[in-house]
Amino acid sequence: MSTTRWKALSALAAAAALGLTACGGGSSSNSGGSSGSGTSTPEFNVAIDKVYNPSTKTGGTLNLGKAGDWSDSVDPGDTYYGYSWNLLRNYARPLVMFKPAPGDASNQLVPDLASALGKSSDGSKTWTYKLRKGLKFEDGSPITSADVKYAVERSTDKTVLPDGPTYFDDMLNWPRAYLGPYKTPNVNTDSAIETPDPNTVVFHLKSPFAGFDYLAQLPQTAPVPKAKDTGTKYQEHVISSGPYKFTNYKSGKGFDLVRNDQWSKSTDPNRMALPDKYHITLNMNPDDVDNQVIAGDIAYDIAGTGVQPAALSRVLTDPTIKARADNPTLARLWYTSINPTVRPLNNINCRAAIMYGMDHKSFQTAFGGAFAGGDIAHTILPPVIPGFQKFDLWPAGEHGDQTKAKEALSKCGHPNGFSTSIAYRAERPKEKAAAEAFQESLAKIGIKLAIKPYPDADYFTSYCGKPDFVVKNNLGLCMNGWGADWNDGFGFLSQIVDSRVIRATGGSSNTSVRIPEVDKMLDAASVELDQAKRESEWGAIDKRVMKEAVIYPGVYAKSLLVRPKDATNVFVNQAYGMYDYLNMGAK
Repeated sequence: MSTTRWKALSALAAAAALGLTACGGGSSSNSGGSSGSGTSTPEFNVAIDKVYNPSTKTGGTLNLGKAGDWSDSVDPGDTYYGYSWNLLRNYARPLVMFKPAPGDASNQLVPDLASALGKSSDGSKTWTYKLRKGLKFEDGSPITSADVKYAVERSTDKTVLPDGPTYFDDMLNWPRAYLGPYKTPNVNTDSAIETPDPNTVVFHLKSPFAGFDYLAQLPQTAPVPKAKDTGTKYQEHVISSGPYKFTNYKSGKGFDLVRNDQWSKSTDPNRMALPDKYHITLNMNPDDVDNQVIAGDIAYDIAGTGVQPAALSRVLTDPTIKARADNPTLARLWYTSINPTVRPLNNINCRAAIMYGMDHKSFQTAFGGAFAGGDIAHTILPPVIPGFQKFDLWPAGEHGDQTKAKEALSKCGHPNGFSTSIAYRAERPKEKAAAEAFQESLAKIGIKLAIKPYPDADYFTSYCGKPDFVVKNNLGLCMNGWGADWNDGFGFLSQIVDSRVIRATGGSSNTSVRIPEVDKMLDAASVELDQAKRESEWGAIDKRVMKEAVIYPGVYAKSLLVRPKDATNVFVNQAYGMYDYLNMGAK
């Protein structure tokens, strides 16, 4: 991948676009989920900017459930789903983290394993972190800078750990031909990461990047002891650096997190560690998950995307249940990739027929309607992301425009339509309903869709994120969804519209956007010093991608979450767009 896109990203800090990264900042205070006011009165939307049922009481078990298997991995070096990042903070501590607090405070970066936010030098090409003193793994061995270095190194081998972002792969100054510690174990990588002493880790970038603290909060910086690394099997027993450790791990069935007696509160101002145990059950029926949350048999649905369509009316019409619900607006887009590598979608007019022919209202309904699903989208950037511009390049009304769609089909040489397939994650009823809406809408203009469900656990690794599988299986459309890695234009767009993140081995959320001009636009926006101009460039990138009709944008996400019936410290964390899974307690 090209590295030019990372040049002079100190512009981000220089213009103070977000005001969140504080180079060389001090240590955090104990947030403990206690920032902002708290209340114990059940009320609709109360946990969006307040802590519901605030408490410091320890003990008990939080029972959690999820439809389907774990979508990627519990291995911090091999994960990219928001709920994974949310939960793993209980057993893995990255260098930096988003503050566990309600409201705007949850977008604030605070030090975690590190004693302070990163200190930059060499024009933001070098970043230094000092570890807190007294850190230990679950076996009592000390956590050192070498463990952090090794964790980042191993995450770069996408043949072993295919999921997870590629920022470290692209940005750090790795030696030529470095393939990660599994394939090139004896290569000196000090040009990328130095560990001058057990408590200091120094990152060396190819080009300046003033927002490096955002990367330091990625799970890939959570320490991994080299001697205990088992590659693809490491997920079966991740060595804990947090207040909880794994036990009873059974692939496809679930696992428990129990107290790690080697964790010390004195080293960790961010975690309250209230429950004695987290019990996670996987491969549940999606509707059963909702029913058990409502009944109080389990605390929450780990996936964090909101109740399924079957439960919506029950939640909204029962005042008692609705008083336990929250309806946050998210920095997320539910969308569909239109793959130009699948014929005849290599013709823009064939893609345009889909854009015009799809019934937007039916897609919105599939995701829960305007209230719980979100507003109909015509852009990739959600309105909450700086740089959003309101436009509609494929105007077709709420229910589609069959006349325009048929005109586009004639232009693409298929006046009577064509056949292709649409894929979705099998354990997600909303995606199934949206795929069926596509099938019904496009059938009216002659496009025949075969619906193909694939497992959530490796949907992007083996199916809709694997370019050759997409082509061989005629997956013209793939249901998709994306939330920002952090809430700005770069954090939202870079991993889904940059063609350089597409990997033959799979694992990328992008297979449809392959526009060299967009790659160059991303590079240019990254070095722009003027905040207003830079944000306008994010909007211009959005418009350029939409011009190619390779993404059907769907809805700007909202979700209808039901608060745990018997839990404490419940609040929505804006960084994850769901309840915060770190400091919740068992009532």
